[in-house]
Amino acid sequence: MAGKQSSAEKRYAQSEVRRLHNKAIKSTCKTYAKQFVAAVHANDQKLADEKYKQLQKELDSARSKGVMTRNAVSRKKSRMMKLYNLTFNSAK
Repeated sequence: MAGKQSSAEKRYAQSEVRRLHNKAIKSTCKTYAKQFVAAVHANDQKLADEKYKQLQKELDSARSKGVMTRNAVSRKKSRMMKLYNLTFNSAK
């Protein structure tokens, strides 16, 4: 029979699970951001549109789960859109 778990041990276990979950979500956001930037640098507007939609969805999901703050999500989306606009709107 296992010994009783202290509340500190339980909190540590819970925070570790949460940390790994949040890390996975942030990693996914970073991956989509890198894919979007790569598509923009390759001048592939259609792929960039698709990747931006995926990135936006993932960032909004991270925000709703409390992994990222509202301002951080807004800042990232703004910077990505600015890169997109500078690349594809100045080419005309």
